[in-house]
Amino acid sequence: MATCPRGHSSVATDYCDECGTPINAPVLPTPIAEVASAGGAPPASAAGGQMCPDCSTPRNGRFCEVDGFDFEAQNLPAQQPDGISQTTVTGTPTPLPASPSNGVLRLVVSADRAYHDRMAAIDAPDADSVAFPVFCPERRFALADGQHLLIGRRSRSRGIEPNIDLTGPPEDVGVSHAHAVLMSTPDGAWTIVDLGSSNGTYLNDSTDPLKPNVPTPVKEGDQIHVGAWTTLTIIS
Repeated sequence: MATCPRGHSSVATDYCDECGTPINAPVLPTPIAEVASAGGAPPASAAGGQMCPDCSTPRNGRFCEVDGFDFEAQNLPAQQPDGISQTTVTGTPTPLPASPSNGVLRLVVSADRAYHDRMAAIDAPDADSVAFPVFCPERRFALADGQHLLIGRRSRSRGIEPNIDLTGPPEDVGVSHAHAVLMSTPDGAWTIVDLGSSNGTYLNDSTDPLKPNVPTPVKEGDQIHVGAWTTLTIIS
C-alpha cells in the first residue's frame, strides 16, 4: 500500500484514493483550516475539544476537513421555512434560518475541455497527467434554499458520501473526496467553499484558486471548476 505526500494510505499507486494527490508529488504540509468571519474572529482549533457531529473529526477551523460540516451554522436558531426540510451533508441535519426563495436553480456537472486546457497552460497540478475523458454524460442536481452540499468523490473507507458525487465514471482523480461545499445563505444566495482540496477550486475564467475555507459568493451563470476537467455550472 502506498503513502501519499499528505500521509494518507492509498491502495492506488498513482493518485491517492483519499485526497487525489499524486503519490510521487513533493511532501506537502497538512492543511490548517482558516476561518472567514465577518467579525474577524480568530480560527478555532481542535484544542477547544469540538468534534464534527457527522464524522467525529476534531474541529480545526470553521469547516470540517472531512465532510465540510459548518460549525458556525450549527449555532444558528433551528428554524425552518414552511415546506422546506432540513438537509444534511452526511446524515446530521444542518439547521438554517428561514430565507426567501430565489426560484429553482440547478447544478450541471460536465467535462470542460476549455478549463482542462486553461489549467494545462499554467502547469496546474494534474492538468497534464489526467487525460480529458472521451465521453462524459452531464449530471444535474437540483438546488434549494437551506441546503449544504458536499462536493467530492465517495470514499467508503472514510465514510464520505458527497451530495454532489463526482466519483464517475469517468472519474476525475484531481477531485478530492471532500473537495468543496456549496451552501445556501440565510438571504437565499449561494456561496462556494474550498475545503483545502489538493488541486484547488476555481471560479469562472480565473486561474487563481479560491482561498481555502473562505466562502465565496456564486450566482446563476457562474462556473465552479474542480479537479482536472470538471465544471459545475449554476443554471435556472
